[in-house]
Amino acid sequence: MANKCLIFLLVLKMICSLLKGTSGVKDTHVIFSSGENVTLPCNNAGSDCSTTTWNYNNNRNSETIELFKKGKKNNIERYERLSLGSDCSLNINKASKEDYGSYTCQQFINDHQQGNDARVYLHFLHVSPSSTQTEIRPDSSVSLSCQLILHDGVLCDNLVRFEGIQLLWVNQAGVDLQRDSRYQISSGHCISTLTTKLLNEDNNRKWTCQVKKGTKVEASFSYSVKYSAPADTTPVRSVTNSESLSNTQ
Repeated sequence: MANKCLIFLLVLKMICSLLKGTSGVKDTHVIFSSGENVTLPCNNAGSDCSTTTWNYNNNRNSETIELFKKGKKNNIERYERLSLGSDCSLNINKASKEDYGSYTCQQFINDHQQGNDARVYLHFLHVSPSSTQTEIRPDSSVSLSCQLILHDGVLCDNLVRFEGIQLLWVNQAGVDLQRDSRYQISSGHCISTLTTKLLNEDNNRKWTCQVKKGTKVEASFSYSVKYSAPADTTPVRSVTNSESLSNTQ
């Protein structure tokens, strides 16, 4: 009986570690697509942001970059796009792939850290066509890959299991395409691929990959195709995210 209780406690401790990380404060996961304005919460902030320090790391093995020190912004490459909210959250204007990674909010008084680290993982959602795509026209086949790019050390299985994250493909009306026989959808570890044969009416049609947590859409990224003029054999692709559909990337 004692052995069973010990095993139960060990399993419970492992689950808590996965949910909270090593800091004792539950880790936060934020997902974005290119061009969005992103806000990262500081879950250990007090009433005065003059004690707040934000650090950034894009890889377990890379150097940690200090973005803010005691409420003051450091002069770094992304200086103009960063700001602190009134609640000491970190705001990133027009976030891009280079911004994904691990962010840590800390509180310091007289050079002594107060409380635990509050860690936020920023993950990047992106949609791209197959690298073998050479021509976009009616009757040709198109394959789109939707990938959730995670910070090193974060497992997709844990996001799915503990955060309830899932990838879905929807049409312009927001209808799930999984049950539409026209589309072949295959999903793996934070990657989902949609394949379909193009029709005449698909010119400028938009397909969207969504990241959902339960019933809430956390982020989305859209892809649309534009057929070439008959005299022009060069395919034209336009990729837009859900927040700025008029921008071409």
